[in-house]
Amino acid sequence: MDSLFTPSSIAVVGASAVSGKIGNTILTNLQNAGYKGELCPVNPRGGTICDLKAFKSASEIGHPVDLAVIAVPRDSVLGVLKDLIETGVRSVAIISAGFSEVGREGWLLEKQITELAEKNGISLLGPNCLGLINSSGGVNASFATGNPLPGTTAFFSQSGALCVAILDWALEAGVGFSKFVSLGNKAVINEASIIEYLGNDPETKVILGYVENIADGRNFMEQAVKVSMKKPIIMMKAGITAAGARAASSHTGAIAGSDQACDAAFRQSGIIRVDRLEELFNLAKAFSCQELPFGPNLGIVTNAGGPGILAADACGEYGLRMPSFSSPTIAELQPMLPGYASIYNPVDLLRGADADRYRKAIKVVGHDPVINSVLVIIAPSENMNLKEVAETVATCASEICKPVFCCLMGRKNSEEARSVFAAAGVPVYDFPKQAVRAMDSMYRYAVWKGRASRTFEIPDRDYEAAREVVDSALSSGRSELVEFQARDIVTAYGLPTPESDLARSGDEAALLAERLGFPVVLKIASPDISHKSDVNGVWLNLKTAEEVRNAFWQITAQAQRLKPSAYIAGCLVQQMASKDAREVIIGFRRDDQFGPLLMFGLGGVYVEILKDISFRLAPLSVEDAGDMVREIRSYMLLKGVRGSEPADFDAITDVLIRMSCLADDFPEIYEAEFNPVLVSSDEALVADARMTIVELPSAGKESDLIIDEDLSKEA
Repeated sequence: MDSLFTPSSIAVVGASAVSGKIGNTILTNLQNAGYKGELCPVNPRGGTICDLKAFKSASEIGHPVDLAVIAVPRDSVLGVLKDLIETGVRSVAIISAGFSEVGREGWLLEKQITELAEKNGISLLGPNCLGLINSSGGVNASFATGNPLPGTTAFFSQSGALCVAILDWALEAGVGFSKFVSLGNKAVINEASIIEYLGNDPETKVILGYVENIADGRNFMEQAVKVSMKKPIIMMKAGITAAGARAASSHTGAIAGSDQACDAAFRQSGIIRVDRLEELFNLAKAFSCQELPFGPNLGIVTNAGGPGILAADACGEYGLRMPSFSSPTIAELQPMLPGYASIYNPVDLLRGADADRYRKAIKVVGHDPVINSVLVIIAPSENMNLKEVAETVATCASEICKPVFCCLMGRKNSEEARSVFAAAGVPVYDFPKQAVRAMDSMYRYAVWKGRASRTFEIPDRDYEAAREVVDSALSSGRSELVEFQARDIVTAYGLPTPESDLARSGDEAALLAERLGFPVVLKIASPDISHKSDVNGVWLNLKTAEEVRNAFWQITAQAQRLKPSAYIAGCLVQQMASKDAREVIIGFRRDDQFGPLLMFGLGGVYVEILKDISFRLAPLSVEDAGDMVREIRSYMLLKGVRGSEPADFDAITDVLIRMSCLADDFPEIYEAEFNPVLVSSDEALVADARMTIVELPSAGKESDLIIDEDLSKEA
């Protein structure tokens, strides 16, 4: 995409001599940005535009251009693109709107444009975008107002309106950018391709992004993982509620949504996710000018007790620690501060602190081997020389070789001091929590970069046996596999289950129970009953043959009464779990953008009411599986409390990895759930399983091209 960002020639198709027209604004922006290459306005009338010769068509230019910016009515775009392709254009940015964002007709036209660009190897930005800016190259091929300052932060956005607002804010705040890109409808260039490009851009140190949806989730994650190892990616994902969510037939389906999938994708890719635009740029400020810390230990120097306490609270909320200083540090601080000043962490210099007192304390704290980074809090007082204090802090920051952040409370009369910090590369924040959040993000990112390589295991399984079950379900028109049907797939994937068998009568159930050994469980077996609890279809702890016979007839009779159309195959007779077994739930649901989203949590009330669950996307590494188990709030119940034996964590992770493998092997399985998985100190048994099967669409069917016009308009 070099031709897009560093073009030697640019054609503006739809250029206009009328001020205020988009074609005029783009051309003017390129001239004002100091673009040194060849500019070629294209307008059917020809003549002169912005003191440049205007060409009546792209073919009249007479040679290929690196970049063409198209700003013509929608229905003219396809013809213009064809003309440009004949001239040998390399990159195209389509500003024009009215494509997939407005309905089926626009969507079909965008599809034609996409196919044409891909067939001819053209990097296409948009359509329906603001354009792009490369500050260092003098390329402002956008219709935004003003030129941003040069910087080391790149920003891309799916929303053009947001781009305009951000540029306006950046000019006021003095924030600079290396690259600035409006993705628009993402017909060809999407967030994955732009992240890949920016990852190799030497002028970009930090990548910021705003997206509303992600087109190709797997490719996005692949590129993000590579780039995150080189430079931080900080992103905001809007649209966190799934519009038009489908009715879910399982706990997993009810809980796992598009935002959980996106969150898992970001986590597994090393992307730092933020919820607010303010956070996006607060973190960019930190990452762009400070080195990563080597640990979580924060030393705080303040001249006000309250802000110091707020910073300490923020450390507790996030993942940073405030350790005690080493003995030499305390001994050194004691004589240089008033007797009633706090010499522990945080160091309170008191209200009358001047530049010299800050200098002494910062140097001592910053050189303490226990401390990994320093936060300096400045609360302006009546006699304080803010600029002098800022210069002192900046000098100390350059000498201690550790990340130094500043919290400058209050805005009045602080502009000079803030300018000093900006010039010195010391990030400054208005409130302690903002600073601590940024420092914590840097530490977490450092941990992610330094983690060991992921270990992926492919478990032994009988794929053909499972394939036979899935194909049989599809050929018979079944969309769901309940326990006694799904059990064959569970077994094929090497997952241990409690010993069980299907009984078709009360006497057969009693004989099976005697063979398995009492106590046993009886469960209704019907392909038409998804939730056994709806028909009181599970009886536990049956201790005699008579209890089993009675349970069988009551379960089947009640099922027939409540579900008269259901086919009743009988009852499944199953061994009871050991007394120390704990119930967990493991499931997955296929996300449209990212693929299988796996879920783990404790069963019962923990998943249904407390939503104490963790998520990851397949394929699942061994480390990911372990993290899923440790992340839930009720992890300690699995670890063992009050003398109870710890759960077999290796067995749990094995079930997770096998389910991940199943999800990757069978795209026809839209949703699956093992609930409960009975976990004891030496095993994890899949006691119940159910799966939803869907027929995969055939490539090239006309039905594949149908879109929901209402959803398109809403988007």
